[in-house]
Amino acid sequence: MNPSSRDVAFPPKDEPLRQDVGMLGALVGDVIREQGGEDLFSLVEEIRGEAIRRREADGRDCQALASRLAGLEPDRARELVRAFSTYFQVVNLAEQVHRVRRGREYLVSDGPPQSGSLADAVAGLVARGVSAGEAVRLFDDALVEPVFTAHPTEATRRTILEKQRAIAERLLDRLDPSLTPRESATLRARIRTEITTAWQTEEHPSARPTVADEREHVLFYLITVLYGVVPALYEVLDEALREGYGAHIDGDRTPDAAATRPIVRFSSWVGGDMDGNPAVDADSIRNALSRHQHLIIGLYKDELGTLARHLSQSASRVGWSAEVSARIERYATAYPDVYDAIRPRHRAMGYRTLLTLMAARLDHTASGGPDGYAGPLEFLSDLRLIDRSLLSNRGEHAGRFAVLRALRRAEVFGFHMATLDVRQHADRHRQVAGSLLEASGWAGLDPESRTVRLRSALAETGVRPRGGWPEGDSDPLVDETLEVFRAIDECRRRYGPAAVGPYIISMATDVDDVLTVLFLDQVARGGTESDLDVAPLFETVDDLQGAAGTLRALFRDPVYAGHLARRQNRQMVMVGYSDSGKDGGIASARWSLQKAQMEMARSAQESGVSLTLFHGRGGTVSRGGGKVHRAVAASPHSALSGHLRLTEQGEVIDAKYGLPSIALRNLERMLGSVALKMSERIHPPGDGDPRWMDVAESMAKAGRAAYRGMVHDHPDFAAFFRALTPIDVIERMAIGSRPASRRGGGSVDDLRAIPWVFSWTQTRATLPGWYGMGAGLEAAAEAHGEDLVATAVQEWPFLAALVDDIEMVAAKSDLGIASAYMALVPAEVAPLFDVLGREFARVVDWITRLKGGGSILAGDPTLQRSIRLRNPYVDPMNLLQVDLLRRWRAGDREDEDLFQALLATVQGIARGLKNTG
Repeated sequence: MNPSSRDVAFPPKDEPLRQDVGMLGALVGDVIREQGGEDLFSLVEEIRGEAIRRREADGRDCQALASRLAGLEPDRARELVRAFSTYFQVVNLAEQVHRVRRGREYLVSDGPPQSGSLADAVAGLVARGVSAGEAVRLFDDALVEPVFTAHPTEATRRTILEKQRAIAERLLDRLDPSLTPRESATLRARIRTEITTAWQTEEHPSARPTVADEREHVLFYLITVLYGVVPALYEVLDEALREGYGAHIDGDRTPDAAATRPIVRFSSWVGGDMDGNPAVDADSIRNALSRHQHLIIGLYKDELGTLARHLSQSASRVGWSAEVSARIERYATAYPDVYDAIRPRHRAMGYRTLLTLMAARLDHTASGGPDGYAGPLEFLSDLRLIDRSLLSNRGEHAGRFAVLRALRRAEVFGFHMATLDVRQHADRHRQVAGSLLEASGWAGLDPESRTVRLRSALAETGVRPRGGWPEGDSDPLVDETLEVFRAIDECRRRYGPAAVGPYIISMATDVDDVLTVLFLDQVARGGTESDLDVAPLFETVDDLQGAAGTLRALFRDPVYAGHLARRQNRQMVMVGYSDSGKDGGIASARWSLQKAQMEMARSAQESGVSLTLFHGRGGTVSRGGGKVHRAVAASPHSALSGHLRLTEQGEVIDAKYGLPSIALRNLERMLGSVALKMSERIHPPGDGDPRWMDVAESMAKAGRAAYRGMVHDHPDFAAFFRALTPIDVIERMAIGSRPASRRGGGSVDDLRAIPWVFSWTQTRATLPGWYGMGAGLEAAAEAHGEDLVATAVQEWPFLAALVDDIEMVAAKSDLGIASAYMALVPAEVAPLFDVLGREFARVVDWITRLKGGGSILAGDPTLQRSIRLRNPYVDPMNLLQVDLLRRWRAGDREDEDLFQALLATVQGIARGLKNTG
């Protein structure tokens, strides 16, 4: 299973990666031969060899390879795909471990810091003339908040992820230069064990995951990776500041009693995202937050136990503060059974005694008892008390490091671990409000009429009070919705105000959408004014274009102005990348998002409102994915509050947060990019050529026209899309609790953005990631001159990031493979593929011309190598998928064996391309 050496070249710095790939490939081959038999191994090698030969020719003719794959029995097809998919698993892991290896090499070298590290960011601040004090304030004001969502893009089961992580840990163990040959052989044997047991584990879940399954999947990363990484992020930042500014940085930046805002925190949508998911309701909100607290308190208790074992200072050897003694006395009275159970010789160890009693108080907190902590600030107070005592009693190097780590975790995770956002569609709110107000045709009224009526209703307290409906007058939809608001109120009181995040309104369009949420919350709370953080989500291109005007009207609304005043004039707004891209294409969506951010920031500034933008990014470029630090650098500096809040989902979560070292590097990169962007307030960059805005406007307009002309307006496109892509397989996959379509229809408009992108990625055509961009760049060059467009691409961060993202998508695309899917397309709609081909050629041509390169990805050999490593294994799975689709559809999609084989191809291709939706 080793790739052809003539096919993939590794530079000297990546020689260890080549060795890992070779070793792992050999192990996969051994496992295939052992578990699948010699016949399967021979078939794998034959298919792989034919795929390599195809690539070494012109890479176009698929016929020989397709003929060899045609007609395979479903079980044989599944085993073949499993073999290739297993190879992708280990190559992906090898590349992750190589990133860790390269990071370590930077740390021990005398050269410049690694690009994207916090040391690199601080060096950038120094180069910009930012003083030490200014740099500290920038990081104190910065906040990075990944929001984990459960969109159906993760195509790998948790049990397989656990085995992959075990392999990665063994690969990391192999980095130890002191290993003996016997130890190296043992590690290799353990890796083979994990590969073999993964082979023997069913990859595809037998039933669609529940909300609880999705919740546990996300919590897995918080518990096993991020809980451990958080203190390291603070330590790396402090070290970077000290190295960058030397004696100008205070040596002890640990917050004292008045806790500063953490530099990182985590949120989740799992259990709170109701939009289109009937399985999410008031109970799932309560269950999620209960589970969050149960887990975080369990982690704190474990950590207190570890601290108690370390902090064994005895009264006969060293003292501790009077505050510690007083706290012990107070807790001994509150928890006498626990105190009496402490061994007498341990009671002479003050810190150990206090930590044991603190664990008892955490137990009462978890059970909701009156003797528990009232909130995380009280828990932090106890930890800070110990920290101060250690500092005053020669304890700087006698356990304080571990106490500081516990402090950092408690500051970030609180008693809720991850904030739970709540989301619902604006249509649902209108329906419920109409029932409560007994207003027939409410949804059909114009927004201004609804706004006027809602203002009046919010001034009243008697609309369907908290006690409920009169007997016999109940409306289940209303009851369910109001119960959600009651659950939010209850959870905020029980778990703390930080436990529940913004209430997000999908498809928000006007002021009335926000007032409706305040009205529903007020009704649910029996007339008490709402204090919810209500965040409208602007998703379509049209809504983004009108977002600034909507905010301006909202801020001027007398009712909402009062609400804002009660919330210190803070407003969060979410911007959607997925639906805007699906609506108008990537060129139009990105420019609409850029302008919307600038204009919304202006509206907020005019109204004296502090605005936080929440970026609803997906995993793929067409849904806002890509390199976050590039996106931050390209964003308008006027729209950055210092709070970077963005969604993380699907395979991106595992790629970014699956290993501690990579999770730390990802958080470093985001935090550093925010600080660098915020420094533009101190030292503003040049505005650039004002004509660049006109270039972007022309590009977006022509790109939107081309995209909509194909995707939304062409009468044959829906039929073409459903025939060419495996969307019918994806709609039936058990990879998420949410339906694939919002309204259950079969049109492109009804389909959610995730399966829309997922299906195109499977074919290697990846249309959503580039279609319309060629037309856009060409129109911009015709209108403004190619030289000006080229300058904008090279010097304007916004356009540079956009073109780089599309170049990456184009490099991963393969219309030669995609053309094989044309065997599934009726003749009457087949000409549309030629339209795709012409637009793709135009995209590639304009990118290479404007960037001055001879070919796509000329400046990124690492990604080129990664793609070439995978092609001989992905290509056969695509061609096999075509054959299986043809046979499955010919049997009216009823053959379960063929369907299971198709599922295997979907999983395998997704893993090979490292992209789904």
